[in-house]
Amino acid sequence: MRVMTTGNMFSRWSGALGICAIVAIIRPAHADPRAVVELFTSQGCSSCPPADKIMGELAKDPSVIAMSMPIDYWDYLGWKDTLADSRFSARQKAYSKMRGDREVYTPQAIINGSAHVIGSERGSIEDAIDATRKENGVMSIPVTMTQSGKQLTVSVAASKSAAASGGTHGEVWICSISKAVPISIGRGENRGKEITYYNVVRNLLKIGDWNGDSGSWTVPIDKVAREGVDAAVVYVQDGSGDKPGPMLGAAYTSLH
Repeated sequence: MRVMTTGNMFSRWSGALGICAIVAIIRPAHADPRAVVELFTSQGCSSCPPADKIMGELAKDPSVIAMSMPIDYWDYLGWKDTLADSRFSARQKAYSKMRGDREVYTPQAIINGSAHVIGSERGSIEDAIDATRKENGVMSIPVTMTQSGKQLTVSVAASKSAAASGGTHGEVWICSISKAVPISIGRGENRGKEITYYNVVRNLLKIGDWNGDSGSWTVPIDKVAREGVDAAVVYVQDGSGDKPGPMLGAAYTSLH
């Protein structure tokens, strides 16, 4: 399903988050993933369930960070998406604006912040992963995230290119994740179906800016955790929230 969306660009959420040294390391996230895959999906879209299933498959791959971002612009079709967030709709549109096209649709998968493909085409997703990894800087920055007690610690390495230091601007974001959310849909195009959504983003929090140098941040766990949240993703992305560029690095960890 395709739509031209309007509205405010991706809003920034921030808190009182200070730079500090890395504390005790517990249950480190998988290092150096090859891709971040964002799926823009909707409970009201009949074309989306196959893509939602693929996200469940990708979520099992430790080299891929898969995130579902349910949008809200199909709510008028007869079923209000219970997981949708207007910020995801704005993020999808921001990607389209940065690419210079008008390709905003569901199910749409954004690969490493660069390419977009139909989210129900597993082969196209894999091809886009391979293609985007050849781009300069994509998923080249080591990122770790660890939990110790009531805090999460994020560490971002310096750019491997000395010339990039001071000349690069990116942002560091944490996503609150629900690993699996089964939904019974009562109306709309998917009425009568129960669909499980995987690695659903439930909240977004900007924790800092990145200029090519190494840095670390601590985040109180209550800034990330909420009912149903059992994992977190941190990503470093070129550009800004309303002008998103390529993914530079990311990490995923379960919460306990």
